[in-house]
Amino acid sequence: MKKKLWPFLFLLLAAPCTWSQTWDIDALHKVNSWDTPFARHYNKGLSVSEPYVAIGVPVAIALAGWAKHDRELLSDALYIGTSVAEAFVVTYGMKYLADRERPYDRYPGRVHPFSTESSPSFPSTHTATAFALATSLSIRYPKWYVIAPSALWACSVGVSRMQQGVHYPSDVLAGAAIGAGCAVVNIYVNRWLNKVLFGR
Repeated sequence: MKKKLWPFLFLLLAAPCTWSQTWDIDALHKVNSWDTPFARHYNKGLSVSEPYVAIGVPVAIALAGWAKHDRELLSDALYIGTSVAEAFVVTYGMKYLADRERPYDRYPGRVHPFSTESSPSFPSTHTATAFALATSLSIRYPKWYVIAPSALWACSVGVSRMQQGVHYPSDVLAGAAIGAGCAVVNIYVNRWLNKVLFGR
């Protein structure tokens, strides 16, 4: 009787994994199929600009704080910048632990690479740093005109990575969770940093 149950238990456990892989590639295929000149250029632009925005925003805040001798702005820049840096380090390390094949390599017949990457797929570093920036900005400046554009931009970066064919939806969702999580955890890390750097 027990021997007859093993195949059933195996199928029961394997089914969710198979379903999730099917959902992942099916959803990616739909987004990757947005093959119009506007979609290609818009999503390529978002993907390429993400590192510049993620680094440029905290640097700009730091420069403004330095020019005005404003410790509050310098503290904000430190928090936002370290949130982005933490998300980058965590996701980049996880990539090589998971070592997931890029979707255009795994499914060459279903996914068209509008761009290519040399690192593994899971999780999405672009999405993680975008969400770290958006979440930390929203925490520091909790106004609708900061939160709404930041969230829209971060979500658009995630979608652009799928449209480009370089990430599965699960890569993007994991990146978003890691980025937002780093920004929240970094609140406590920065309390210590502020004491060390600013004596407060």
